[in-house]
Amino acid sequence: MNHLYHLFLRTEREQMLYEQARQLSEQFRTRAAWHDEQAAFPFDNFAELKEAGLLALTVPKKYGGEGSSLYEFLLVQEMLAQGDGATALSLGWHLGIVMSLAEEDRWPPSIFARLCQEIVEKKVLLNSAHSEAATGSPARGGKPETTAERRKDGWRISGRKTFTSLAPALDYFIVSATIKETGEVGHFLIPKTACGLKIEETWNTLGMRGTRSDDLILDRVEVEEEALVEILRTPKTKAKAQAQGWLLHIPACYLGIAIAARNDAVDFAKAYKPNSLPHPIAEVPEVQRKIAEIDLELMTARHFMYAVADRWDRDPAKRPEMKEELAAVKYVATNAAVRIVDWSMRIVGAQSLFATNSLQRYYRDVRAGLHNPPADDITLSMLAIRALK
Repeated sequence: MNHLYHLFLRTEREQMLYEQARQLSEQFRTRAAWHDEQAAFPFDNFAELKEAGLLALTVPKKYGGEGSSLYEFLLVQEMLAQGDGATALSLGWHLGIVMSLAEEDRWPPSIFARLCQEIVEKKVLLNSAHSEAATGSPARGGKPETTAERRKDGWRISGRKTFTSLAPALDYFIVSATIKETGEVGHFLIPKTACGLKIEETWNTLGMRGTRSDDLILDRVEVEEEALVEILRTPKTKAKAQAQGWLLHIPACYLGIAIAARNDAVDFAKAYKPNSLPHPIAEVPEVQRKIAEIDLELMTARHFMYAVADRWDRDPAKRPEMKEELAAVKYVATNAAVRIVDWSMRIVGAQSLFATNSLQRYYRDVRAGLHNPPADDITLSMLAIRALK
């Protein structure tokens, strides 16, 4: 067994999910450079994910899904990201949102049940569309400028959303909007077929290019009454920050990319023998020190992440008290991933800068993790406030 996983695979089911994800990851790796260069959404990867049934990984068993735990979800995410980080991150939003809705029971049961059935039977994809240029990340509490106006038979929604990951492939968008009549903020479930909905191709970024997180344009989109699936907050209240275990898919993804960089660097060190040395550079003490530093970073971040996920699964009563731990995992993992890729490139040297070398893609992709929620300053503030209470 891969020694990086021998301590983390505890059951036959986890071993099965790991092996399934490993095989998919190897396929994704062969196409990752092309998706990155072209900034193209990995439709081929998602076709294989659909065929493997992984879109239903977190759908509750009572609706025909796998009902996977958070721990199992992270194992899959981390392994898929070793093949293609953009594919893993994109899938993570879909799977994580489904997990969150199942755990928190926030939507009308009939709508959630119908959505789960479509995921299982029709392989549909969904993601949220909350970010806006004026408000930035919804984690910072800005009120959406996208508006929802009550009509005779439903709602009319207008606005523009940014960072809409999976935009070209989504079947449903969960859109946050301010209700004109009441000032409330609600979530609306909008199908891609809605008249007035379109995608503007704005995604031209340094890293995570394959997520195609383009802008969503809502031009007087008409939806039915039941499209309003959740009231998030009223004019007199703010949305309460809740512990959201599913967001650990983010650190799992970036640790997967870091593992891929680590493996490339180790393979290079064992094979590369310059004519100035009688042996491969793997025998050079400084190279060994860098490899050891990389593995120490991985041990620290991964044991922390999987321990917190295990606590989330085993002790639901403790979940409301875990906001700081969940945020800290993301902080530790994403910053560790940046350092690991940097050290890996130092081991490989200038060859890592070539566009044909995967390390330069890892270098660009892991930096995106610093900007996924929660941001480092929010995490540090949370920890300080808890300590000083």
